[in-house]
Amino acid sequence: MSKIRFEQQGATAILTLDDQPVRNALSPEMRVEVAEVVERVRTDATIRALVITGANGHFCSGGDLRNIANAGLDNAGWRDRLHLLHGWLAKLLSLDKPVICAVDGAAYGAGFGLALAGDFIVATKRARMSVSFLKVGLVPDCGIFYTLPRVVGPQRARELMLSAREVKADEALRLGIAMEVVEADQLLPRALALAKSFEGASPMAVSLIKRACAATGDLVGQLSLEADAQALAMGSPEHKTAIQDFLQKRPPKFAWPE
Repeated sequence: MSKIRFEQQGATAILTLDDQPVRNALSPEMRVEVAEVVERVRTDATIRALVITGANGHFCSGGDLRNIANAGLDNAGWRDRLHLLHGWLAKLLSLDKPVICAVDGAAYGAGFGLALAGDFIVATKRARMSVSFLKVGLVPDCGIFYTLPRVVGPQRARELMLSAREVKADEALRLGIAMEVVEADQLLPRALALAKSFEGASPMAVSLIKRACAATGDLVGQLSLEADAQALAMGSPEHKTAIQDFLQKRPPKFAWPE
C-alpha cells in the first residue's frame, strides 16, 4: 500500500504523506515514494510549484523508530541508507521551483528536516516542531545541519539541536521557521494559493532567485552571480511581457496572494 498521495491541480503538484499508524513517519518505503515524486516534479515542465503536507492531523513524525530498531545495519549500512536519503533531499533542496510545506501537528526529527527543505512553511496553530534526535541518542539528519542554521542562526540552531525541545507554532513564527500561522481549515487552501501564484511568475527568474539564495560565496562572488543571473532574466520572454503589461497598465501576471 502506498504511503503517500500525489496529485496535480493545474500547475501545482501536491505531495501528501499518509501513513496514519506511525503519524506519517519517513519509513524506507515512504522515502522511495517521495524520491519518485521529487524526480517527477523536477523533470515535469508543467509543474510550477510543489506543496508538501501530511494527512491525519500531522505533517511527519520523523524516522520510523520500529524500523530503525529492527534494521540490523552496521555503520556502513547506515551510511549507505543516509546517502539514499540525501540523493532525493539534495534534489528537493535545489529544486528550481517553489516548495511550500503545509505543517499541521507533529513535524519531528526528519519530519522537521523535510519541512525545512521547503522554501516556505505555513503552519497551523497546533503545529509542533522538534529536532528530536538527541532524545534517542542520534544526531540530526535530513539536511538539518545545513538548513536550520540558515533559518534561525548558528546559536539558536545549536540550542534547538542540543535541547531537542518542542517548538510550538507561535515560537516557530517568531524564529522565522514558519512564514505564516493559519487556522487548520485554512492550511491547505493558503498553501495552494501561494503555489498557484507562481503560475504567473517567470520560471527562469524563480530558478535564478533560488540558486542565488542557496549560494555561499563571498561578496565579489555573489555580485558576479547577481550580474549573470540578471543578464539572463533580462532576456527572458516573461520580462519583456511584464514590461509591456506595466507600460500599457495591464495587471501583472504574478501577484503574491494577500
